[in-house]
Amino acid sequence: MKQKMLLIIGLTASFLFSVGCTKKIDMNSKVLNMAVTAKVKGMDPIYANDRYSSNEVARIYEGLLEYHYLKRPFTLTPNLAEAMPVVSKDGLTYTFKIKKGVVFQDDEAFPNGKGRELVASDFVYSIMRLADPKLQSLGWWLLDGKIKGLNDWRKKYSDKKAANYADIIEGIKALNSHTIEFKLTKPFPQFLYALAMPFTFAVAKEVVAKYKQEFLNHPVGTGPFVIKDGKFRQSNKITYFKNPTFRHKTFPTTASVDFVKKGFLADAGKKLPLLDKVVVNIIEESQPRWLNFNRGKLDYIVIPKDNFDSAIVPGKGLADELKKKGIVLEVVPSLDVTYIGFNHDHKLFSSNIKLRQAMSLAYDVDESNKLFYNNQGIPAQSVVPPGIAGNIKGWENPYAKYDVEKAKQTLAEAGYPEGKGLPEITYDITATSSARQGAELFKKKMKAIGVKIVIKQNTWPELQKKLTTRNIMMWGMAWGADYPDAENFLQLLYCPNKAPGANGSDFCDPKFDAMFVYASRLQDSPERTAKYEEMNKYVGEIVPWIYGLHRTNYTIAQSWLRNYISSDFEAGQAQYLNVNLKMKVKTLEQF
Repeated sequence: MKQKMLLIIGLTASFLFSVGCTKKIDMNSKVLNMAVTAKVKGMDPIYANDRYSSNEVARIYEGLLEYHYLKRPFTLTPNLAEAMPVVSKDGLTYTFKIKKGVVFQDDEAFPNGKGRELVASDFVYSIMRLADPKLQSLGWWLLDGKIKGLNDWRKKYSDKKAANYADIIEGIKALNSHTIEFKLTKPFPQFLYALAMPFTFAVAKEVVAKYKQEFLNHPVGTGPFVIKDGKFRQSNKITYFKNPTFRHKTFPTTASVDFVKKGFLADAGKKLPLLDKVVVNIIEESQPRWLNFNRGKLDYIVIPKDNFDSAIVPGKGLADELKKKGIVLEVVPSLDVTYIGFNHDHKLFSSNIKLRQAMSLAYDVDESNKLFYNNQGIPAQSVVPPGIAGNIKGWENPYAKYDVEKAKQTLAEAGYPEGKGLPEITYDITATSSARQGAELFKKKMKAIGVKIVIKQNTWPELQKKLTTRNIMMWGMAWGADYPDAENFLQLLYCPNKAPGANGSDFCDPKFDAMFVYASRLQDSPERTAKYEEMNKYVGEIVPWIYGLHRTNYTIAQSWLRNYISSDFEAGQAQYLNVNLKMKVKTLEQF
């Protein structure tokens, strides 16, 4: 969303929120009660580089494009744009018309507290913020080197106190109040996907000017929801309300065949959002989430690993006890990859491929799959997941296979026979029981070949800070697709995307970089797929990471929740959800 840096196994902490099941339901208010597993850093779109942050940002802010909610394969559709862009014959110029009458939410930053109309220059300003070297955006990697003049503008102010937003940039211009033109430096087939990601969502310069460094805690967008009291606070609950000035936007009237058959057009043509309120509960441990769902306090959750066997009957699906409550199961393979990262800035890993290969051979991904993913994951052979062109079906990575004896031999070839002479290696995780369990497995497997691992616990923001500042050796992580293209996974290993960009491991390889540059300019074609496969196989064998799994999500939803779809691209989803209040009252009598 979205650049999404996800934890490899679960996240932190524990509470049961207080709303009782027997509490009378307000039949005039539709409320979505949901849980997320980590706190977010704030609400500034240019820092929304993880799934948690991007989803919260997208409740308030919007972009030119979005994914059609009811179409598969994933299809881009206009959002704040009137229509899809006019594209020049050479594929380098994109011209958008912006919808008229769209207004920013009311806020003290505007005259008389009334939100003004969105205009083309807001997108110019927002993308300049993404490029501003002083702001150190976590999403700059997305447009780096791709828009004419934008890198030059960024470089111009790299050594100055502040950037001048009045400068004219050739590649991004407001042609008039509601027309914006982008000029690219080179073909970038994924450009339109970038405009559906929170990094490029529209912010108002008046709001940034008023709140300055506190802007990240004062979100003001054009989106379907507003935050309670207009101010984001770090707590275990975030409450949103329907935006009273939200434009006329309606539920889709078309859908893919499968969604039509499942009745997803029941709300076709209705004004969005369908909900009055969204309550996001930060419940970092899995068991409190499970208990609250079973008490009817949460509308949907991913089934925790410790409850999988009681919830799912092999060959039959959902257990009868859950079916009787009308609970619905959705099983969706994720476009993601889990991995254990090496810091390639560290001299221990930067040039010693044999050490990386040895540690990869010593890690038992099958045992991890069994212990933490109920054997529902697909062992990763490299970076790109199944379901995306570039994944090599049937290819087996020789270093992604558990082989202790070969690992010991390779460690000796690395210069550390039986681990002698090898310093301690720190492994950073978040402070949760599941993360600790996964880390202990990794530590145990490394100990078997003589590698000593020291586990360090962090909060999620602390772990992210260590990654961006390179104060780290190894860590557990996962990457979920920002858009459905192998380029989005392969760019994680592209040298210019080094931290604070998406290449958090700071891996650099000239051969891979050259292949990436070539492939990134190609349109979708057999040639591009072949190049993606070549790159995927190449990095698989040189082990920039220890590969984990491609996961499968088992999500369950309450009987009263309408229009919910498990998706890798869930930013902005809440506006499409609905709650059947009569069904909720009836069903809760069974809880």
